[in-house]
Amino acid sequence: MQGGGLSRPPTPESAVNAATPHLAPAPAQGPAATAFAQDVLAGLAAPRKTLSAKYFYDSAGSALFEEITRLPEYYPTRTEFAILERHGAEIAALLAPGGALVEFGSGSTEKVRRLLPHLPGLGAYVPVDVSEEFLRSEAEDLGRDFPHLRIEPAAADFTRPFALPDDLPEARMGFFPGSTIGNFEPETAATLLGHFARTLGAGASLVVGVDLVKDKAVLDAAYDDAAGVTAAFNLNLLRRINREIGADFDLDAFAHRAFFNENLARIEMHLVSRRDQVVTVANVPFAFREGETIHTENSYKYTIPGFRALAARAGWEGRAVWTDPDGLFSVHALTTTTIRRH
Repeated sequence: MQGGGLSRPPTPESAVNAATPHLAPAPAQGPAATAFAQDVLAGLAAPRKTLSAKYFYDSAGSALFEEITRLPEYYPTRTEFAILERHGAEIAALLAPGGALVEFGSGSTEKVRRLLPHLPGLGAYVPVDVSEEFLRSEAEDLGRDFPHLRIEPAAADFTRPFALPDDLPEARMGFFPGSTIGNFEPETAATLLGHFARTLGAGASLVVGVDLVKDKAVLDAAYDDAAGVTAAFNLNLLRRINREIGADFDLDAFAHRAFFNENLARIEMHLVSRRDQVVTVANVPFAFREGETIHTENSYKYTIPGFRALAARAGWEGRAVWTDPDGLFSVHALTTTTIRRH
């Protein structure tokens, strides 16, 4: 999940799965012909069953995620908002007057709205998101509130090469809030940061929200809240599979499990089979043992030096970092050092 694991803004189509599944044969027609179905069938056929976190966000899942961000246990969203509000002027100072702000995986405009009041001379804002209809709707709303701002929506999967709008100012700053970086395996995260450097060009800066390693009890509670909202969010993925692909998951036969894996510095979310059972998905049967899990998401947590080292491998140098008083979350400012080619 974005924003620290429950990271949200619409997830790109190439977002990393909890684990890389082995491909499995699937019917070529009917419901199983969709990319969603192919990914589900492949993930459930893997030696360790997995489902991609990018499929959490149907309408019900998106509503549940918004509810999660308001839970007392779930600190990332409100903590990052507070950092952006408190240090917005310092962050904005990284971008030369007249420059362009490029937000990767923009989703809603909630976070960028914390920065825009500090950027009165902004030359252009480029929100990048795979969901074109939502992207343009958000851009129109933002344009009404900032009528003099040049807004250039780019409908694209930000994890893949894409073209920035023509005539964009040369001074550029990337914006990647929400701790979405934590949803990628570290090697993939480094590759993604390198891709951002190439996209923005020489001399660019990048502002990234990064969730921090902290007390295990705080992390476990954030992903397994007392009200059971995160459990409902996780189980809703099975409901979506039943509805859209044609499956017979019994949601009462699976339980939510989330925990901080200290050895790998990541939250893991799983769905645990409560009994031995066989589930049919698009006419393909899958056997589950009691206690067997479906791995649905990872959310990596970093120390400040650890994230800076990761960024350095991708050609970025740490310039500044801001945190909250409790050291729960961080916002990093990076500048390009070298741009590594594909």
